Amino acid sequence: DPVCEYIKYNGTSDLQLERMNVYFNEAAGNKYVPRAVLVDLEPGTMDAVRAGPFGQLFRPDNFVFGQSGAGNNWAKGHYTEG
Repeated sequence: DPVCEYIKYNGTSDLQLERMNVYFNEAAGNKYVPRAVLVDLEPGTMDAVRAGPFGQLFRPDNFVFGQSGAGNNWAKGHYTEG
């Protein structure tokens, strides 16, 4: 995906390189994209991650968020939003 930045493996261990697929998907040229799904109830936190220094590291379609948050209220998030 050309939108994402990539991680390039710089190690020397063949075993580590063999296990990269546990946490990363391989892209072209021995570059890797983190296998992650970022989830929250409100879009503000996802926007903050995207705008931060590592925002372009993740695939854009792996950001999942709702439109209303729980406002740091566990009960509201558990019983009405979640």
